[in-house]
Amino acid sequence: MINMNKSIISFSIKLLLIIGVTFGVHILILFLISAPIFENRIILAYVVNFILAIAIYITLYKLKIKYLDILGFIFMGGSLLKFVAYFIFFYPFYRENGTISSFEATSFLAPYIVCLIFETFHLIKLLNK
Repeated sequence: MINMNKSIISFSIKLLLIIGVTFGVHILILFLISAPIFENRIILAYVVNFILAIAIYITLYKLKIKYLDILGFIFMGGSLLKFVAYFIFFYPFYRENGTISSFEATSFLAPYIVCLIFETFHLIKLLNK
C-alpha cells in the first residue's frame, strides 16, 4: 500500500511539473504572438487532462496485477475517456462560431499530447516491472 501511494504521488508531482512547464511555454507563445492568452478554455483543458491522466494512472496501477494482459486496452479506454471529455466540455464551445480555430485546437491538444506521452512512458515502466 505504501509503495502504491509513493508511486502515485511521484507520478502526480512529475506530471504537475511537466504540465506546468508546458502551460507556461504555451502561455508564453500566445503572449509573444499577441494571441488571446486565457481564452479557449485553456486552463480547463490543462486541469481536465491533468486530472484524467492521474485517474488513468491510478486505475492502471491498481489493475496491473490482476489484469496485466489487458492493461494496454485499459490504457486505450482511458484515452477514449479523454476524448469523451473533449466532446462534452470543449467541442460544443469551440464549434459555437462554426469553426475550430488553431488556438482552440491547440488549447486542448497541447496538454492532451503531453499527458499522453507521459502516461505512455509510465505504462511502459509499469509493464516492465
